[in-house]
Amino acid sequence: MRKLWAAVVAVVLGAVPVVAVPVAAPAASALGNGLALTPPMGWNDWNAFGCDVSEQLVEQTADKIVSSGLRSAGYQYVNIDDCWMANSRDAAGNLVPDPVKFPHGIKGVADYVHARGLKLGIYESAGTMTCAGYPGSLGHEQQDADSFAAWGVDYLKYDNCNNLGIPARQRYQAMGAALARTGRPIVYSLCDWGQEDVASWGGSVGNLWRTTGDIDASYGRMLSIFHQNVGLADAAGPGAWNDPDMLEVGNGMTVTEDRSEFSLWAEMAAPLIAGTDLRRASATTLASYGNKEVIAIDQDRLGRQGRPVSMTGGLDVLAKPLADHSVAVALFNENSAPALISTTTSALGLPAANGYTLRDVWAHTTTATAGAVRAFVPAHGTVMYRVAPTGTPGRYAPHVVLTTTAPAWSAGTSATVTSTLANDGAGAAADVRLGISAPNQWTVTALTRTHFARIPRGGQAVATFRVTAPAVLPEPITRTTVSGTASGHASGGTWRVTASNPVELSAPVRAPFRTFSDTTAVFGAQGGRFAIEGAGADLWGTTDQYSAVYRHAAEHDGSTTVVELTAQARTSEWAKAGIMVRDDITAPGRSPGYLILAAAPGKGYVLQWDSTGSGHLDTNSAPPDQGTGTARYPSWLKLVRSGSTFTGYYSTDGTSWTRLAAATLPGVTATQDVGVFTSSHSDGTSGEADFSDFALN
Repeated sequence: MRKLWAAVVAVVLGAVPVVAVPVAAPAASALGNGLALTPPMGWNDWNAFGCDVSEQLVEQTADKIVSSGLRSAGYQYVNIDDCWMANSRDAAGNLVPDPVKFPHGIKGVADYVHARGLKLGIYESAGTMTCAGYPGSLGHEQQDADSFAAWGVDYLKYDNCNNLGIPARQRYQAMGAALARTGRPIVYSLCDWGQEDVASWGGSVGNLWRTTGDIDASYGRMLSIFHQNVGLADAAGPGAWNDPDMLEVGNGMTVTEDRSEFSLWAEMAAPLIAGTDLRRASATTLASYGNKEVIAIDQDRLGRQGRPVSMTGGLDVLAKPLADHSVAVALFNENSAPALISTTTSALGLPAANGYTLRDVWAHTTTATAGAVRAFVPAHGTVMYRVAPTGTPGRYAPHVVLTTTAPAWSAGTSATVTSTLANDGAGAAADVRLGISAPNQWTVTALTRTHFARIPRGGQAVATFRVTAPAVLPEPITRTTVSGTASGHASGGTWRVTASNPVELSAPVRAPFRTFSDTTAVFGAQGGRFAIEGAGADLWGTTDQYSAVYRHAAEHDGSTTVVELTAQARTSEWAKAGIMVRDDITAPGRSPGYLILAAAPGKGYVLQWDSTGSGHLDTNSAPPDQGTGTARYPSWLKLVRSGSTFTGYYSTDGTSWTRLAAATLPGVTATQDVGVFTSSHSDGTSGEADFSDFALN
């Protein structure tokens, strides 16, 4: 749970007795309660809903887990996070479920969930209050554990907020002992954010322990958490698991990034706790969560966490031994361009053999290799194999690796693409044909031969092509794919492979508009539409990072600026996109006269401004950390200037306007820069915002 809530501390100390609980020295071995012998699988409401939890949400999600096939895939736990309880305990000191959110109490929800063959999880904190400010369990461990057991709870997530500085091990052991005394089997999840070297003792206290701070639905944060967790394999095993936090699959990353997270969590033997709204999840999201071949790697009874074989230049190889003596291999490309990632069966610890099968657990295909294990991996992508020795490699198609170059195109230009096919199989590949697959309106011309009668074991074939992009693009920023293709025959049958290269083309922004970015950005403009794909850590206080398409010195007293925000990437709940005015948009952190009118995907609409002339946003139209309404797309934003006072409005239909606030800006000049902007609120992660019909009157 978010540590920023810890500021809610301890005003209630007089009402909550804090008891020093004596604890025995921990056992050197794992907890040994017989639970979570494989990593827990289930769902938790926090990532998608925060405090908006309810009996209806939990029960509908339980139904979806059953109807979608996720229960049969192994998902068991339906976990309620923070904000489920009333603001205070009852007269006897017991926790009270919020009667509005949970009219039938936690017991009623547990009965509903159990009737569907699932189990119920609950949340508390090892402090005086939860992270959201509800009663904590510090000093009430046995009383609360008894309540959980009486209600039929099967899993406890125990957070770390408002902990009074008492050592984590002491607080977590107190609740663990209390749970044991109830006699009910309750999986115990320690959520202390990876602090106090928890991986060195968590297995003697609980079944799983958080190894990091909170995750969010950005590739950058997922990558950071992966790096924190991947080196802790010595701590994990049956009944005791490193927990790199809940899955963000389906919450805003790309499909490729979602698959990487799911693959890496499975490779690291991490709990698979879905953190999205499963009721409304796409078929693609449900297919990722339900991939039984990946789940089998996570749930392997040997209980080994995958370890790095190599991690160089953002090209990572992880190996996880499995109970059937095969090895699960994850080839993870951290970088922003496709790359070839290689290892060998000997580096994976496999014995010498005539050949080895490579089972691609996402493509659901099996090939044979003589010993090389490699793949052309997309940007931010992961290829995952299950590798095993075989005495009959000829039964399978040869493992071939196709790579293609990724030149840069602009509208109407040509580039040369080279495709290279390497035969890693145990035998020859025959009747090989290389090609290029490009979108409609593109043209492809072969410059060399593309048909090869035979490629021997260890050999390769190379072909080059001229590929031309269309002169007119369908979108201001157009993303498509140009792929190499290869097909052929072998003793194991026919095969076909592709090597995809993402392509991004942008139509140029032309006068009178200009562009500016103090971070990574791509700009496009076409037919009255603008697109900005930009990053940026934040727009608030001393952090001032954004990308903008603007008109220089075009805004003035009496002007009205209107734009339609047609789409916005949810790189963060506080990602911002909308209208910006500033004396000089090219001077972030310095120029006064600074105001933004924006939508934030998880916060609604905001007017934020510089009230002191310091060049930094410091005032928000809504209470701190809040916006107004619910951001919808499309939305219309309108900013009206009168002297040095600006009034912001928003509309969800382009006709009826809601006033947000008015702000007076010190240091504002007679004419200002004005335009549209975006900031991803996620340093290093880019997101696109699309605008239409920018008008300045």
